[in-house]
Amino acid sequence: MPNPQLSRSNRNAGGSGGGGNGGGKKPPTTAKKKTSPKKKKITGKRVFWTLFFTAAFAVLCALGGYLFITINGEKILAENKDKIDIKAPTVLYDRTGVQIGEVKIQRGEEVEEQDIPKLLKDAFVATEDKRFFDHSGVDLRSIGRAAVRDVIARSAVEGGSTITQQLAKNIFLSADKTFFRKATEVSIALALERQFNKDEILAMYLNRISFGGQHYGIKAASERYFGKSDLNDLKLWQMATLAAMPKAPTRYNPIANPDKSKERRAVVLQLMYEQGYITEAEKDEAAAINYNYTPPETKETHYQAFIDYVLQEAEDATALGEDDLNRGGYKIYTTMDAKAQQSLEDAFKDDSLFEESPDDQPVQASMTITNSQNGSIVAILGARNYHKGDFNRAVNSRRQPGSAFKPIASYAPALESGQFTVDSQLNNEQQSFGSYSPRNLHGYSKSVSMKEALAESINIPAVWLLNQIGVETGFQFAESLGIPLTDKDHNLSLALGGLSSGTNTLEMSQAYNSFANGGKYIEAYAIKSIRDSNEIEIYSRIDTAKEVMSAQTAYEMTQMMQSVITDGTGKKADIGRPLAGKTGTTQSGIDGNSANRDVWFVGYTPEWTGAVWMGYDKPNAEHLLKNSSGLAASMFARVMSQALDGTPVTDFKAPDAPAQEPVAEEPEPQPEPPAAAEPVGAPSGLVASYDVGSEKIVLSWQPVAGDNVRYRLYRQESSEAQPSMLSDGLMSASAEDPGALAGLTYSYAVTAYRAGEEPIVESAASNTVSLTVPAQDNPEEVVPPEETTPPEEVEEPEVDEGAEEVPPPVEDNGSGSDNGSNNGNNGNNGNNGNNGNNGNNGGETTDPGTVAPPAEDGTGEENTVPGTVVPEEPADQEQSDPAAEPPADPNAAQPTDPAAGTVTDGTQEVAPTQP
Repeated sequence: MPNPQLSRSNRNAGGSGGGGNGGGKKPPTTAKKKTSPKKKKITGKRVFWTLFFTAAFAVLCALGGYLFITINGEKILAENKDKIDIKAPTVLYDRTGVQIGEVKIQRGEEVEEQDIPKLLKDAFVATEDKRFFDHSGVDLRSIGRAAVRDVIARSAVEGGSTITQQLAKNIFLSADKTFFRKATEVSIALALERQFNKDEILAMYLNRISFGGQHYGIKAASERYFGKSDLNDLKLWQMATLAAMPKAPTRYNPIANPDKSKERRAVVLQLMYEQGYITEAEKDEAAAINYNYTPPETKETHYQAFIDYVLQEAEDATALGEDDLNRGGYKIYTTMDAKAQQSLEDAFKDDSLFEESPDDQPVQASMTITNSQNGSIVAILGARNYHKGDFNRAVNSRRQPGSAFKPIASYAPALESGQFTVDSQLNNEQQSFGSYSPRNLHGYSKSVSMKEALAESINIPAVWLLNQIGVETGFQFAESLGIPLTDKDHNLSLALGGLSSGTNTLEMSQAYNSFANGGKYIEAYAIKSIRDSNEIEIYSRIDTAKEVMSAQTAYEMTQMMQSVITDGTGKKADIGRPLAGKTGTTQSGIDGNSANRDVWFVGYTPEWTGAVWMGYDKPNAEHLLKNSSGLAASMFARVMSQALDGTPVTDFKAPDAPAQEPVAEEPEPQPEPPAAAEPVGAPSGLVASYDVGSEKIVLSWQPVAGDNVRYRLYRQESSEAQPSMLSDGLMSASAEDPGALAGLTYSYAVTAYRAGEEPIVESAASNTVSLTVPAQDNPEEVVPPEETTPPEEVEEPEVDEGAEEVPPPVEDNGSGSDNGSNNGNNGNNGNNGNNGNNGNNGGETTDPGTVAPPAEDGTGEENTVPGTVVPEEPADQEQSDPAAEPPADPNAAQPTDPAAGTVTDGTQEVAPTQP
């Protein structure tokens, strides 16, 4: 038999001798195979026991978790059910780190469950938690639905919290979006459901939730927004208005945002109707009512408009809600300049800067000042006599900018296109562009230079220029500067400020910044950073600058707009330092009425940009402005001259101008070094007192002899380790500290130095004075407010003979009224302005190509309503500045026809004023 075949290992390990079994050789052996350990078979028994122990472990964990949640919820509820958790007040600081305000909760008196009307409860249940009476504190169905929608949207678009959970969150506040916080909410919600019935839970919820600002509780809200302390006196529309607020208390505040509040109210009423709480007739009637309640004035506080804006920006920029900000102990560092904000607030209290109203509807105004180089908001104010939570016209109103829009929509994009230069001759002949027929107020010519056309605010060249470069070019350029436009704005009336929705002073100041900073668009902002109660920074401003035009275009626009101040329609804005800007005026849009609806001035120095608007909230035939843009220019000059007082004067910088070749000349003899100046003496006689009326500390000292002497004011609060500089560059021997807080003690000292010295050498400090600010309910000292006068004397306006005598507000010293096309009236006046080419005035249909009678306006600006252009008047001509301005619908940007409910495009021509 043949030998069995050997494996490689056997052959290598065989004994000596040849193959085979003979010859005394050992027989071959077979190597043992290595065996791997046997795999355990997956048997049914093994699977059963694995599942059993896993399930048992899960059950034990669930029981333990439930037991923890139950005990924890009961414990937290017992400790907190009678109080609102507040870590600390949220504190706000100005750009130098000085505290400017605190956010404190104002909790209203609690209302017993039986005193809350059933329909009011129904409104909140229908809006916030329609299954409230069916679930046990946590609605798994709502949570699942919200989760699905969040997954589809890839973001948190819907919450699943019940009313009970919202109450739980209110009891145990934590801004963390963590599992622990949500688990805590659930535990408290379950505890609430075990201890209280549904009506009691609903009453606790209504007594604790936020209703905007620092107002907490349904009674506080009813008193604040409707003046009613008995909830049974509330009507259906008022109940729905209150039920609309928890979703976003600031946004749906009926005082600050009446239009958005009304829209949200309609949603609440629709939900109540769908769920069977009200009839369709009741829904429609309640939805149609306009909010018109004016709450009593609260105690005025400094910087309130800026603080309100900052809190809104904080909500928009972070995940924090208003309730979080009210109670979370945050520190918000802002961009506010206290001197500028105070100058703005003081000017808005000066009635001599406003026209006198024929009745109790005042002429309103708004102004925004931004840093020209970084876009930060320096000061902002959206109303005269602004109080907490008031409507902020600087941000929320939409009004026609008139000729102040010409640089944005026509001149700058034309320069940027490369087709035109500042020396280009522009067509100024009377003409029509299709069916659109703009008009000049002061005649026509064959051509005019771009610089002159802008300075004199002539209409035809601006429209002709936009037509040459294309409407889309001007449209896109305006959008790049942050102006929100719609498809309705694709027409030539854009050149004259004929916007379908209008704009506001925040957007206009933001847009003009790009001319001041060399062509970069920077979104305006008011918050530098936010820290939580543990001093951890949770938000920091990120630079958003982007180039929208060349530095050369921006500089050339600045040069042309400087001529508006020196030789054109903006002479009244002159503040004695480099300034560029543009006026704007929109007309009434009422046939035969030569008054104006809106007046504007937007201007900038190398440091700051400011935009001013004036007008009535609801303009009509009785509420219109007799003055033109000179009124706004005067306000600009008053505020900016005071705000920039003491700031070194700088000039606009040309973009990278080539260095000039040095000329070989004989060296000039070197002047002898100036003799060392005498050191500046220390101020003396520093005294301080507290002005209860204006809630600020007033300081004065003996002036130091010498030229160009400036002062620095230092302040130290008793808890601070060292003093900090409160003011610099003071030219007079007096100052004010409006930021001092009640109950605190402050020490002050003053030093002097000579302006222009390099390096600056401060004198020794003055004597130190200390003062304790009295508590608000127990003032120790009352210092009557000093009388203040405007920095410049206001001339008496020239008035037409036979014209009704009006108190002289501000004379329009030849500043033209530029009225681009105005989209008609806002509010309830029956005239409708522009959009497209159909003019609709007061319900009457007019041919867009026809020219309306000229308006009395001696400013030299072109006043137009969108769709028509008005003739202009020479800049050197003066006009009377009677006082009267129409209020406009706060949220409406352009007039609408109450009957038709539409906006039209036709601009109207204004008649010249009699000199």
